[in-house]
Amino acid sequence: MNEEPVIFRASPEGVASVTLNRPQVHNAFDDDTIARLSDVLEDLHGADGIRVVLIEATGVSFSAGADLDWMRRAAEDFTEEDNLEDARALGEMLRRLDRLPKPTIALVQGAAFGGGAGLVAACDIAVAVEHAVFAFSEVRLGIIPATIAHYVLRATGARVGRRYCVTGERFDAREALRIGLVHEVVADAEALSAAGERLCDAIFAAAPGAIAETKDLIAEIAGQPIDRDLIDETAHRIARVRTSEEAREGIEAFLAKRRPRWAP
Repeated sequence: MNEEPVIFRASPEGVASVTLNRPQVHNAFDDDTIARLSDVLEDLHGADGIRVVLIEATGVSFSAGADLDWMRRAAEDFTEEDNLEDARALGEMLRRLDRLPKPTIALVQGAAFGGGAGLVAACDIAVAVEHAVFAFSEVRLGIIPATIAHYVLRATGARVGRRYCVTGERFDAREALRIGLVHEVVADAEALSAAGERLCDAIFAAAPGAIAETKDLIAEIAGQPIDRDLIDETAHRIARVRTSEEAREGIEAFLAKRRPRWAP
């Protein structure tokens, strides 16, 4: 078995797969796993030729959240400053995932608890199998979902987030779909893989630069009041992008009824 806590693979076509690989502990996070994820995501930020990033996991669970041995050390042996450093590392890893200019897809094949559910919320797209189970379980361990809360509330809204973050109760994939944590529920692992391929095909039909610009646009304007400043900001963005090489190629390809250069 590969002992790396995170496995990275990239296809010649530009699909990157980032796979949690601690199945013996249900892919729970510890400091090494977080550091490895963070490094991989940082490398992917400027990686040429990568068009889409899949976040996956080996074994029966997507991620059980924090590794209990790691949490025990944090509670018993770490100072508050040590815990602050750990929390910042997790927060930075999630920020790198959230602000990755390439589209990210979480493929959830089993349980996603605590930070594992936060990882799902930080991805652009999330698909889960029917039997997947979710929980923001921190309060049941006497802690709080601080570093993941921003991403969770953005996905679910504050009202729904309050319920599940304060109860720590488990909910199924259909409920995750209803509250906005995932976008699609599929029958089984085979259908999950097929959904990932289908979404990759859709992304490959779009311009990579335009996708990166769109992700940045959404991150900047979400929740902002629709006022003259926002209208002016979005006008400047589209004016700039319209003069790009991608825009020229896209419009020319459309008029010529051919595929643009970025499409397979």
